[in-house]
Amino acid sequence: MSTPRYPGAGTVTEGAVDSLLPAGRAPGDARILWVHAHPDDESIATGGSIAHYAHAGATNVLLTMTRGERGEVIPEPLRHLEVGQPGCPDTDGTALGLYRVGELDDAAAALGLSDRFFAGETPAVDESVGFANGLGRYLDSGMSWGDNGRAQPAEDVSSAALTSATEGEAAAHVAAAIRAVRPHAVVTYCDDGGYGHPDHVRTHHVTVLGVDQAMTPARGARAWDVALVWGTEGESDPADQRQQAVIDGHLGAKRSAMAAHATQIVLPDDDPGTFELSNGVPQALTATEHYRLLRGELPGGESA
Repeated sequence: MSTPRYPGAGTVTEGAVDSLLPAGRAPGDARILWVHAHPDDESIATGGSIAHYAHAGATNVLLTMTRGERGEVIPEPLRHLEVGQPGCPDTDGTALGLYRVGELDDAAAALGLSDRFFAGETPAVDESVGFANGLGRYLDSGMSWGDNGRAQPAEDVSSAALTSATEGEAAAHVAAAIRAVRPHAVVTYCDDGGYGHPDHVRTHHVTVLGVDQAMTPARGARAWDVALVWGTEGESDPADQRQQAVIDGHLGAKRSAMAAHATQIVLPDDDPGTFELSNGVPQALTATEHYRLLRGELPGGESA
């Protein structure tokens, strides 16, 4: 296996905008739904932006699709929570997932989130669709590293994992959240999931599909048409002609939120400009975050 490869620093393209909101929508009168795959993704990928909009008075709501049950645990005293480690109390990561809920609560407070919930929790649940896995929630699908340094599916994927569910089922729960929150903008991943994690890629697909489903009313909930849908930009691609947005967010809040995810993230004291995951590969820590427009239209006719 080669060294894991993560996206480098983003490049600002000509015509990039500095807002994720529809034209004329002031932050203090805006609702944004952030849809992520695991606890810590909200902080790593979009923490600066979430804090930026929280500071500006927006209503920020986070939907997390799984509890990150298959994460690799960094601190030695907690290593027993990791699936496959000696002393791990379960085989599906339930104990780690519960621990990471607490980390997510602390991160949410640092970012100033207005509300947060998991798929399967109100309002991110469509009772008419339910969960074919019988759990009422989705498990982390896990991942492995390929020879090309890109993330790929794990060798063992639970039948209860997010990637084992049909896209239509998972999207129905995203759509239920959209009808309830009624966001002016939805933010998730671009189609590559940032670095290829199967849950990130699946979250992209079910979020975009959920946006479409939410345009139809369901079980007494009114339909909602999301004005703008953005994806976090992975590798910069000069051929990508989609509208770009670049948010210069709050670094202190992002760093505090990332520190809350101590099972997953190391923030070196001697290098405040980097962070590391369990594989020890240094990545740049910046609050400047890049997005591409997946759905909607901006003034001047730029659309996706």
